[in-house]
Amino acid sequence: MSIALLFIGLIVLLLCGVPIAISLGLSSLAYVMLATDDSPIIIAQKLFDTMEHTTLLAIPFFILSSNFLTTGGVSARLIDFAKSLVGWMHGGLALAGVVSCMFFAAISGSSPATVVAIGSILIPGMIKAGYDQRYAVGVIATAGSMGILIPPSIPMIVYADAVEESVGKMFIAGILPGILMGVLLLLATWLVARHKKMPRHEWQGARYMFKSLGRAFSGLLLIGIVVGGIYGGIFTPTEAAAVAAVYSAFIALFVHKDMGFKDIPKVMLDSAKMTAIIMFIIACAMIFAHVLTEQQVPQNLARAVIEQKLSPWSFLLLVNVILWFAGDFMEPSSILLILAPLFHPIALSLGIDPIHLGIIMTTNMEVGMITPPVGLNLYVAAGLTGMSLGAVTRAALPWMLVLILALVLITYIPWFSLYLVHVLY
Repeated sequence: MSIALLFIGLIVLLLCGVPIAISLGLSSLAYVMLATDDSPIIIAQKLFDTMEHTTLLAIPFFILSSNFLTTGGVSARLIDFAKSLVGWMHGGLALAGVVSCMFFAAISGSSPATVVAIGSILIPGMIKAGYDQRYAVGVIATAGSMGILIPPSIPMIVYADAVEESVGKMFIAGILPGILMGVLLLLATWLVARHKKMPRHEWQGARYMFKSLGRAFSGLLLIGIVVGGIYGGIFTPTEAAAVAAVYSAFIALFVHKDMGFKDIPKVMLDSAKMTAIIMFIIACAMIFAHVLTEQQVPQNLARAVIEQKLSPWSFLLLVNVILWFAGDFMEPSSILLILAPLFHPIALSLGIDPIHLGIIMTTNMEVGMITPPVGLNLYVAAGLTGMSLGAVTRAALPWMLVLILALVLITYIPWFSLYLVHVLY
């Protein structure tokens, strides 16, 4: 029976409104039972085997770290420091939002958490200061998506686990693309702010800047602990995630003291809920990927592409088009787990570095976070502001073009992804 029935089943379930994880699991189970001689027990075994991957242990720890940072007031200190750096320019609060999102992305690993932590403070502040609401929402919703690209990044962990590549190399490879994305967003934000004569704030002086740096230092130090620890060989990415969780709890409880012990149960419960959701999606997506592998889909696809004699340039264009379409309807972890094993052997056959491919796929996931109808950042921003999903989408559209420009540069200039990897490894 044709493997196309597997995809038809998945699409039908998604169109019926069935959650993505259940759609993946049910379509895989139905195909195994109806179209193969395999026992359905394989599905159950694969479901639990997925949870035994050591690499995936980093996910709950980074989620826990992010929740401690969000609850513990680190975001407010990062925003204050960012304002001291760029607040004096046209659109200073918007620029501070982009810088704050870069900082928080580098210590949280989560795109929605970045939008919540920064947007809940800055969006009301920008509107109160005279900024257009659509401008404020568009900037923060888009900048928050850098939580996927700037390491540590949960989608990077998922990709590395799916194709058995190094998480550490993926983290290092994401640094320069993340900076490139941030610089382009800063430039676009400043140009629009200057054209529209957005408010600017008085320079507070170097003394205030260093004072705000001191208040934000404990949060910024986490970036050095995670990235420096992995690069220095002190601990693995999974161990780095555990260290980040413990450190985040320590600074929230004992350094900043913005949260008390009574808040810990809620933080733990919220983290457990998010972990359960993500891990269930990953488990069901791995079942789907297992069925594809058993039916020789990746191998046949790679053979077909090679026979078509696609150039690396045209293959990467095809990858971006497919990921753009998939990002409109599916959650990032599911896309990576299904498509990464398909693209990986083809990329190897064409001489494309798998780490570079991983950064391209991760960047596409970033664009998908602000692409309807499944763009999670759009829903988060709508919830923070009370705007409709359509209004938030229109607000984010100009900034999405900036992300697409960055995606093109990252896709066709491998230097951004591979330079630090070659230097440090």
